[in-house]
Amino acid sequence: MHSQHFIAFRSSRFHYSSWGTGSRILFAFHGYGESAGSFSFLEEALGSDFTIIAPDLPFHGATQWAEDRLFLDPHDFLALLEEIAAGFPGREAGWWLMGYSMGGRVALQLLEFAPQRVQRLVMLAPDGLKVNPWYWLGTQSRAGNQLFRWTMKKPGWLFFLLRTGNKLRLVNPSLYKFAAYYINDDRLRQDLYTRWTTMRGFRPRLDVIAGFIRERQIPVFLLYGSYDRIIPSGRGERFRQRTAPYCRLTLLAAGHQLLQPKFIEVITNALYLPII
Repeated sequence: MHSQHFIAFRSSRFHYSSWGTGSRILFAFHGYGESAGSFSFLEEALGSDFTIIAPDLPFHGATQWAEDRLFLDPHDFLALLEEIAAGFPGREAGWWLMGYSMGGRVALQLLEFAPQRVQRLVMLAPDGLKVNPWYWLGTQSRAGNQLFRWTMKKPGWLFFLLRTGNKLRLVNPSLYKFAAYYINDDRLRQDLYTRWTTMRGFRPRLDVIAGFIRERQIPVFLLYGSYDRIIPSGRGERFRQRTAPYCRLTLLAAGHQLLQPKFIEVITNALYLPII
């Protein structure tokens, strides 16, 4: 059963979708440029055991972001999820977390701030396991953010660097196509600036998170596409080694897009199988 909801957040309204009637709460966080609906196909396989709750992040889906500051505080977001969970009485107190791509960074941050809440973490091609130097430059310093904003308005120099790097084979062709797609359109460039800047507060500290996983023995499943050039599996392998034996990594014959019905068995196993 699919339901759509809105919840007030200061001057804004967060939209979230829910599926299923199970006693376990599964919070699912979508990737860049996607929405809560990306998780709809999970209901048939998981809906009897889980209540799947997927919020639209700022500047995504139907969430209406109207704050003066272009910044979502992770602590505020955690409090919002607590309020959402309270609207589903009779569910277990612990949460299962799932994050795809950018949503992986969100899930990691929530585990850092509320490890006592987390029963299991499932991440698909997650962002957040390595600091992206371009993301850091564009969001974590005033000068870098100003350069980022100016570049999104006047991207000529960045186009030149990308084309040159592609011709000299210094830039992976897949990454070149990915970057060119977003930079070649005025609206997509503006979306990139607002979305990255709004989520800049999500900076998971991997050493702290790894410590919580080992201390609390939290099962973690990592799913990667073996052909993914955007977020390669090497990042996950290093994290798996840091969190052994409580982390398992699985490679799929796919690229970056892992939220597909054909992978439902693997995703389901990640939520049910014992880790050790």
